[in-house]
Amino acid sequence: MDYSKEELTQMLQNKQMSSAVLEILLKAREENKIDFKLIDIREVYEYTHSSIVGTDLLYPTSMVNRFIASFEEMKKEPVVLYCRTGNRTGYIMSSLENMGLTNVVHLTDGIAAYRGETTPRAEIPNQL
Repeated sequence: MDYSKEELTQMLQNKQMSSAVLEILLKAREENKIDFKLIDIREVYEYTHSSIVGTDLLYPTSMVNRFIASFEEMKKEPVVLYCRTGNRTGYIMSSLENMGLTNVVHLTDGIAAYRGETTPRAEIPNQL
């Protein structure tokens, strides 16, 4: 199904996101119909074991304080967070919202329930 830019934008305005919605958004991003950041907040060993294809950044929960300035720079763009089951993203989302980031969404059930394309042994996409 082909979605309009308005429909895609609406999908990024909910605080929670399903696997199916993330798959739609990643495909739309590949087609330059929408833009957002996909950030994994699991630990390095989890990321390198398996990650969602299209992940832009790895900000491990144990190091998240190092990336506060980076989150500040993303205040104007949509951000989708994911972890293993959705618990850590809920915690991090709450902290980011307290900092004024209102454009943050999380993959509700994490990578554990994600049905889209994943990759094993992924290289870390940014400097930690």
